[in-house]
Amino acid sequence: MTKKKDLLVIGHTAIDYIMTVEEFPNPNSSTPIKTMKIFHGGAGANVAMVGSKLGLKTSLISAVGNKFLKSEYLDKMHDLNINTESMIMSKTEDTPTAFGMTNNKEDQVFYFYWGAGKEFLKADPPEKVIQSSEAIHLATGDPTYNRKSSIIGKNNEKTVSFDPGQDLNMYDSKKLKEVIKNSTILFGNHHEIERIQNSLNCDIAGLRELGPSIIVKTCGKEGSIVYTQKEKIKVDSIYRPAVDPTGAGDSYRAGFLYEYINGESLEKCAKFASAVSSFIVEKKGCQTNIPIFDQVIDRMNNFYNNQY
Repeated sequence: MTKKKDLLVIGHTAIDYIMTVEEFPNPNSSTPIKTMKIFHGGAGANVAMVGSKLGLKTSLISAVGNKFLKSEYLDKMHDLNINTESMIMSKTEDTPTAFGMTNNKEDQVFYFYWGAGKEFLKADPPEKVIQSSEAIHLATGDPTYNRKSSIIGKNNEKTVSFDPGQDLNMYDSKKLKEVIKNSTILFGNHHEIERIQNSLNCDIAGLRELGPSIIVKTCGKEGSIVYTQKEKIKVDSIYRPAVDPTGAGDSYRAGFLYEYINGESLEKCAKFASAVSSFIVEKKGCQTNIPIFDQVIDRMNNFYNNQY
């Protein structure tokens, strides 16, 4: 039997309050909330859950509250055989909580309660865990912890992928540049890649010269673009009516990394990732509609009219 590939994910585990509104309110005003539901989320946990269900041997490092030890969320992680032994526990703070609103244009605004996430700053990354993993994905989380983890990963010649996501504003230019320098793959949506370029005063080629051999830019309905030294690969999105776009980006990263660390071409990585994310948007919540590998392959082949 072929040994499963290892992926270590570092980033938030959170409880998500997902709301929809017609439009975002102006300051000093309010707006009616059309719908509100509570889901399991957090960018780190989303990637780990999707990656594990696809077939990766996944470990997760997040900072959570003590109540998490007896939670349904942890039970679901263990049902997927996610290794949580290196989780950081807070005795005083609750598990991070996200309050996300999506308007009728599918723009999103998030308010994030860090809670136990503040414990990242006091902790050192487990070097042995990083050394034993084939790839490390740095999701939203503490910039200092991610910087330390990226250094250990780079020094041990690991594949390091980095997605600052909506925590991008927490990185000063020096710290952002250092994590990118230590990364193999830089992920971001089109807004985030543009902000990174502006922050570091460089174009895509300049970003690549800092360190990452691959830059992946997701563009929502417009698909995604993979940049390498020699090529620019454009892949269409697999359009599905979006019930909720929350978590689509995290699932794309999990799908891309699944194929990448299994040695597939970058084009297939992007197509597979697009197929994965197309399932997530079909239902509310980041982890409500996680597909298995065969479902992803079927949808990918049907849409792109190719067989792998």
